[in-house]
Amino acid sequence: MRDSSDKTPIWKAIASALRSDLAEGRYKTGDKLPTEAALAERFGVNRHTVRHGISALVAEGLVRTRRGAGAFVAATPTDYPIGKRVRFHENLIAAGRRPEKRVLALDERAATVGEAQALQIEAGDPVCAYHGLSLADGQPIAVFESLFPLARLLGITAALKDTSSVTQALSVVGIDDYTRASTRLTAVRATPTLALLLHVAEGDPLLKSSGVNNCAGGQPVEYGRTWFAGDRVTLTLET
Repeated sequence: MRDSSDKTPIWKAIASALRSDLAEGRYKTGDKLPTEAALAERFGVNRHTVRHGISALVAEGLVRTRRGAGAFVAATPTDYPIGKRVRFHENLIAAGRRPEKRVLALDERAATVGEAQALQIEAGDPVCAYHGLSLADGQPIAVFESLFPLARLLGITAALKDTSSVTQALSVVGIDDYTRASTRLTAVRATPTLALLLHVAEGDPLLKSSGVNNCAGGQPVEYGRTWFAGDRVTLTLET
């Protein structure tokens, strides 16, 4: 039997419901949210509780308030298509957002069994591991780790030190084009580290994408894992 102390506070449930409204496109950037009185009636609570829920969205940068005018949508989730060609910068520019990547770590290590299988190399073979943070208009939207087979991509580590763009780095080492071979999406909870980087609460829902990119010859050149902030990104699967 679940203890009542484990129940989600009402104001958090209201904030979650409004986030879902934003993610589904019910309100667009610049739109005014319903009044506190209307939201109080919708959720069957008092206006103070509604105000607490809206304050949470203000703190996240999704909503802004103006005294005497109400609450307005400051940002909506970024539309991020996943198709044959997945390009971070191009995706965000197409969505009208300013893309930015921050390098968290760049090193060389031995591939695990699972990584080796994805890259079609032997377990223990050297790979370049690129860890970073993706941002849209200055707001963190995803943490990623990309792995590259060193024997197949000589010089990739040095190329990534010169540019945060995977596409540009691959071009430097002779890969002019690459396409998505597979994508796997799962729902996970934010660990303490991911929560800190994404500015979310520990345990908040995230979308994890695991994918393999192949060069024109069909060989894997990148195995990537990305953890998206669930309320800031709308993933669209393109055929």
